[in-house]
Amino acid sequence: MADVLCKVSNVEIDPDGVFKYILVRVKVKEGTQHKDIVRGTKSAQYHNHIFEKVSPEMQSIGLDCSCLGGGKIEHNSKEKKLRVFGESTGYGKAEHSLTAEKLKSAFQDYEITWSDDKK
Repeated sequence: MADVLCKVSNVEIDPDGVFKYILVRVKVKEGTQHKDIVRGTKSAQYHNHIFEKVSPEMQSIGLDCSCLGGGKIEHNSKEKKLRVFGESTGYGKAEHSLTAEKLKSAFQDYEITWSDDKK
C-alpha cells in the first residue's frame, strides 16, 4: 500500500500568481504510513474548496486525508520565487516551514521563503 503513497505527487500548485494553499496529510487506510502534500490554486475561493477536490481523489486510490492547515503562496515563475505566508480561517495556519521544504523538493532552482505574515 505504501506504493500508492509514492504515486501521490508532493506538490501541485498553480504556475503563477497569489493563491490559497493547504497542507494535507495522506495516509494508508488502516495503517500508519503517511506523507504530507501541498495543494494550491487560484480557482479556490476558500481553502476548503481545495480539500473538497483533493479528498475524493485520495479516497479513490485507497487513502485517507486530513487538512493540517492552510495559507497562501505567491508564485513568481519568471523570477523563480515562491513565498509562503498567511493562514486559513477554517483550517488554521499550516506549518509554513514544512510547506517550504516540500516546495524545495519540487522547485529546486527556486528561492523559497516563508513567514507568519498575514499579507
